[in-house]
Amino acid sequence: MGNDTITLLSPREIEKMRRAGRLAAKLLDHLADMVKPGVSTLEINDEAERWTRAHGAKSAPLGYHGFPKSICTSINEVICHGIPSADQILKDGDIINIDVTPILEGYHGDTSQTFFVGTPSPLAKKLVEVTRECLQRGIDAVQPGGKIGDIGAAIQEYAEGQGFSVVRDFVGHGISNVFHTGPQVPHYGTRGKGKKIRPGMVFTIEPMINEGTWQHIVLKDGWTAITKDGKLSAQFEHTIAVTETGVEILTLSD
Repeated sequence: MGNDTITLLSPREIEKMRRAGRLAAKLLDHLADMVKPGVSTLEINDEAERWTRAHGAKSAPLGYHGFPKSICTSINEVICHGIPSADQILKDGDIINIDVTPILEGYHGDTSQTFFVGTPSPLAKKLVEVTRECLQRGIDAVQPGGKIGDIGAAIQEYAEGQGFSVVRDFVGHGISNVFHTGPQVPHYGTRGKGKKIRPGMVFTIEPMINEGTWQHIVLKDGWTAITKDGKLSAQFEHTIAVTETGVEILTLSD
């Protein structure tokens, strides 16, 4: 999806990405309050759409390659691209990833978190905490002059060391006034391999970590990716900018 061209963003463009990123973080914070048993994913979607428009932005996923909703809601064994629906009701013990991408002034802010619905099982809790830490370790591996492979290696070592697996087929991506561009950012890999990381690059890191196998299948809707073994999957995502000295997270919550 998108193209593989890597564009280095100007300070002016990064400022626009900053504004879009802040809006995305605020939207996710706003939706977090809705995550409780009995709420449908369609209700969360519709509130996301309303809030996004009220803040002068639009939802990038809506209509993107035919995607029918404004956000992605991925519950339990769904790895990513879950489609909100009225008959998908949150239950106590579920985990749900909410992935939002508002477009503000033409620029995309892309972020996601996995939330607990009510009280998670100890295994679900561990998986989600490990996935959050995977994102942090991926971000910590970013430095100008380093390689894209450094990011995946840091994530893979930690996730597999905790007994979990890393999804291979969905990756982080460059992002700007275009939703998906280069570089592709795999969440597994080898240190010192891949494209060089340069100041001005802006991309997402969004590890998807599975309880069992890393393999997935896509449902008949053409979007929803689930774990091949039906076990749990969690994901966290930030959009980051590479600076002269390191990295700036553009989608940090206040």
